Formats: sequence, structure tokens, C-alpha cells
Amino acid sequence: MPIPARFSRCALLCMTVLLAARPEFAAAQANGAIAEPSATPSQTFRTDRPQPQGIVPSDGVGVFDRMGAKLPDLPPEKEYKGQIDEAFGAYQRGYYLTAMDKALPRAQLGDPAAQTLIAEILSQGLGVKRDMKNAAFWYGKAAEGGDPTAMFKYALLLMEGNNVTRDKAKADEYMRKAANAGNSSAEFNWAQTLVADNPGDKGLKLALPYYEKAGEQGVADAQYAVAQIYQQVPDLPEDKKQLAREWMARAARAGFDTAQLDMGIWLVNGVGGPKDYVRGFEWLKIAANRGNVAAQNKLAHLYINAIGTAPDPVEAAKWYVLSRRAGLSDPSLEDFYLGIEDDQQKAAIEAANKFRRIN
Repeated sequence: MPIPARFSRCALLCMTVLLAARPEFAAAQANGAIAEPSATPSQTFRTDRPQPQGIVPSDGVGVFDRMGAKLPDLPPEKEYKGQIDEAFGAYQRGYYLTAMDKALPRAQLGDPAAQTLIAEILSQGLGVKRDMKNAAFWYGKAAEGGDPTAMFKYALLLMEGNNVTRDKAKADEYMRKAANAGNSSAEFNWAQTLVADNPGDKGLKLALPYYEKAGEQGVADAQYAVAQIYQQVPDLPEDKKQLAREWMARAARAGFDTAQLDMGIWLVNGVGGPKDYVRGFEWLKIAANRGNVAAQNKLAHLYINAIGTAPDPVEAAKWYVLSRRAGLSDPSLEDFYLGIEDDQQKAAIEAANKFRRIN
């Protein structure tokens, strides 16, 4: 089953969100997951004038009533009475040296959050020379103090042996603790560790709760893993299996091209729900335009067989040429390509030459 590689791009690219959980200085973060649209709520229509076609009022007020009207004032912002963290405030505003100056005394007194902040500044070279050795020292201190982000990042350093002695057992311990503390990247990576250390369905079932938690926090790789496990692992509750396509859609909408590929295939083949050729074609085209080679190959077949779209030999040949250039051979598509007219081949090659990935 195609589960993402053990320590994926998501975990490594998401590491800079370490400070978002502190309410005294950070705004609430959206979780990144895009749920299925909810049903449109019932709407109250005014009856004192006919409603223009195509304009749907809500809350009893028509569009023409809103035009030129003064909008109500925003509710007053709730006063924050907690302790203000000047070091993190300076960090957020980009005053990294000020942040370092204010955090260092606290870090030296054993404040894990301040230690993590210093480690982050040093590891990224924000306003100072990049210094991974000292960053590793402070990540280690903060991890010992129980900071979830520091535990996650220090686990990665221990795993790779970067500026610290490689120690898998200690890395696993910190990764597990960070995951149990709610760090989304750690949740995903601890799930990957469980899968790697426990082959087969046993590892997938052990990892599933961590994939689910990370997926709920918007980690697209985890959403994809949840969808695959729900669909393929036996003996799971039926209500979970029925949600497999929904989880795949969340990962696809988050921009994960492998999920977009599989979402298209699932819709075309009727996996996890009814067949929908048009939507399946649309998802495969999105993934193909983003450079997914397998999706480009599948899209060529859909154009040939008029599945979810009108038949188009030039488009089919274009996508085949692109996937072939990327190293994906397909004898049936090669036969198709050799069987079309010379001018169609030429048009397909010109279209392939003009192709630019859409990110």
C-alpha cells in the first residue's frame, strides 16, 4: 500500500510552525483541512418587492438593501489579560536580535519555550549567523523541558546524527512524546515509525490514531494515509471505511498531487463510493497539470476512451508524450500514438513543448 515515505516533505517543511500554539502572541491557525461543503442554510426572502433573477438574499436583507448601507461595527476585540511574551512578540515582528536578547535570560533559567525560540533563530540564521551546533544544544535543553516542538525537532536531529550523536531509541522517545503532546508533524512521523517497525496490518492499526490526529490538524500526507488505511485494511469499523473517500478528498484539496491522482482513479473506478467520471477526469487533470507523471498517463487514456470528457486524440497524445519523456512507458499508448495522423503527432509534440507545470 502506498503510504508516504517515512519522514516526508510534510514533516520537514512544517517544522517552522513551532510557535503557533502560544496564544499570548500568535493568532489562531487554520488547520488546513478543507471539509466537504455543508448544505446551504434556509434563506428568508423579502416579499415587498420582486427578487431579481440570480440574486439570492440571506438573513431577510436583499442585495439592493445592502448597497450603500453602512455596515455594522465589528464587535470589540476581547481584551487579553494574560502575560505578554515580549521575546515572541519581537520574533513575530521580525526583530530577531531583540527576540534573542529577551529570550536568552529566560532560556538560561530553564524556560523551554525561550530555549526553543533561541534554537529556531540559530537554526535558521535569523538576524544572526546560522549555528546548528548551538541550535541543537538549545533544542536538546527545550526537549528535556518538555516543549513539544523542541522534542520533535530534536528527535529529527538525533535520528539523522546532525550535530548530535545519532540515537534512534532516544529519537523515538522524543518523537512519541511530541506526538502525544499534539505536535502534528510528530504525530505523522511517529505513525510512520510505527508502520516501519511493525510490518503489515498491525503497524497500520497502531499508527492509525496518530495519522488521524495529524490529518485533523491539516497534514495532507496524514490525510492520504488515513484514506488508504480506511480503504484497504480489513477489520476496521464500517463507519470508518465509509469515510475513506472524504479523507482522500481532503488530502487532494490540500494540494497533495498523489492524493489528487488517487482521488481521480477512485472516482473513475468507483472506489469508496459511486463512479463519477467527470469529477475523476477533473482531479486527474489537476494532478497532471501539477506534473504528476502517473496522472498524465491516466489522463491520456481518458481522452482516448472519452471517459469524463470528449475524445481528443491530440490532447491524449500530448499527455502521453509528457509522461513518456518523464520515463513512464506504456505500450498501448505508444500504439495509439503511432496510429494517429502525422499532423496530430506534430500538434501533440508542440503542445507538450509548451506545457508548463501549474503549482
